[in-house]
Amino acid sequence: MTRALNLAAVVLIAVAVAVGAIFLRNASSPQTAESTLVASFRSEPAGYNRYVEATAAADLVSLLTDDRLVRVNRATDELEPALAERWTPSDDGLTYTLTLRRDVRFSDGAPFTSADVLFSMRVAYDRSLRGGLATAALIDGQPIAFDAPDDFTVTMTLPSRFAPGLRVLDHLPILPRHKLQASYENGTFAEAWRVGMPLDERVGLGPFRLVEHVAGQRMVFERNPHYWRRDEAGTQLPYLDRLTVEIIRDQNTEALRLDSGETDLMGVGDIRPEDYAMFKRAADAGRIRLVDAGVSLDPNLLLFNLTEEGRRRVPWLQDRRVRQAISFAVDRQAIVDTVYLGEAVPVYGPVTPGHATWFSSSTPQYPCDRARARELLAAAGLADRNGDGVLDDASGRPVRFSILTQAGHTLRERTVAVIQEHLRDVGIAVDIVTTDVNGIPERWMKREYDAIYFGLQTSATDPAFSVGFWMSNGPFHLWNPGQPSPATEWEARIDDLMRRQIAAPTLEERQQLFAEVQRIFGEELPAIYFAAPKVTLAVNPRVKPVPPAVQAPQLLWAADRLAVER
Repeated sequence: MTRALNLAAVVLIAVAVAVGAIFLRNASSPQTAESTLVASFRSEPAGYNRYVEATAAADLVSLLTDDRLVRVNRATDELEPALAERWTPSDDGLTYTLTLRRDVRFSDGAPFTSADVLFSMRVAYDRSLRGGLATAALIDGQPIAFDAPDDFTVTMTLPSRFAPGLRVLDHLPILPRHKLQASYENGTFAEAWRVGMPLDERVGLGPFRLVEHVAGQRMVFERNPHYWRRDEAGTQLPYLDRLTVEIIRDQNTEALRLDSGETDLMGVGDIRPEDYAMFKRAADAGRIRLVDAGVSLDPNLLLFNLTEEGRRRVPWLQDRRVRQAISFAVDRQAIVDTVYLGEAVPVYGPVTPGHATWFSSSTPQYPCDRARARELLAAAGLADRNGDGVLDDASGRPVRFSILTQAGHTLRERTVAVIQEHLRDVGIAVDIVTTDVNGIPERWMKREYDAIYFGLQTSATDPAFSVGFWMSNGPFHLWNPGQPSPATEWEARIDDLMRRQIAAPTLEERQQLFAEVQRIFGEELPAIYFAAPKVTLAVNPRVKPVPPAVQAPQLLWAADRLAVER
């Protein structure tokens, strides 16, 4: 489920909340006074080129300053025209002919043509770049062929049947050939849009242009006077003249600044459960507006090490009966009530109810049942052989494993503490090990862990973009990545199902195939999911609402439609 994973990020399948009618209700006329908003964000980019940097901050800069040929509406999950105003598929579904909009210009006034598209696609398939977009644009490991019969026509030919079709283009921002071709040809492309560059060199086709970046403090974006998109009344977007993104790494500070009115909205992320009461009081007092976006697409997960190294470390965790017992032993509702303070729902797999189109109710359920957990543990040959309250394996070693999680992440630390307590009740000892956020991917890549409790960030909704997670040879097949051939029979079955669903001709057939993938995953449990938070956003009442997305950034995905109440 990923276009890329920052181990901390793998593309899981998802769908956003459909409230598109708000768009029409909030179409705005041109604003007569300068219109500004202030958003907060918890990180900043090391560079301004999404083709080089795969971070949330680089994504945000690209979202605000670049545009795509087509766009997936994150509130409705529908494919929409963008720089390509229309397209025609071939009878076999392998070739699309896209007609580009005329008279579109980059933020420096240079014209946009098909040459920019071809240049961008050439860069996208350059595997020497670190941005991960090459993986996102491969179909069954093969690149897409692009051609341009004229300045305003592009053809796209898929190497094989790919059900999402043009949705693959939502991941690929169009670059200005006139600004970057020379650096690409001379091998300095990765440094061309670095932090510290003259910002007028960073041009794009998006609603804003970056005009200021004070490291550790803020980024300032001004409206792009050449932006092509207009609203339903014919008004040129964006509505805002200026958008300031304050860099606020501490979530306590972020919450206080929003409550005090110093910022207008959080650029990414919903409010934490522990902050809900404060924001509810602020909403009752009229200082804040609360927006319900639905159930999160990004639940935390307990990942097991099922590699060869994992088998040597904790052999009994390789037994699916033990993993099922762990799932039965943990009371999910207790996690919802005590950790999330009721602002979550119990879940049993990576596809939450928030995914709508792809969520399957046939996924195996594991309601808290410690008697059943003990039965499964006994069937796996684990018993308390010395009467100390901790189970032992056949050789007499205690049934004990460690869970690695992120230090200082309140929700994760509290959840792991609950897991530890509940597993103690069935005779499993758990050691909690914390590390900084960078230590988790480092330990994962070295395979030096028993289990990890952490979170992922969804970047695409369609399961066809998540093959790196689901398929055994995928680099983000977290529990045992990059297998030359499937290590287990169940992984081989998932591989086959994923290949079939990617090429299936109808949505119904794809849903059925993917439901079977979820069922197998739910039986084998290479990772266990416990709760998915409800996504509640807090904004200043002066912000004119746009359709919220469950995916990050929940409001800035439609930054060209954000406006200020007059």
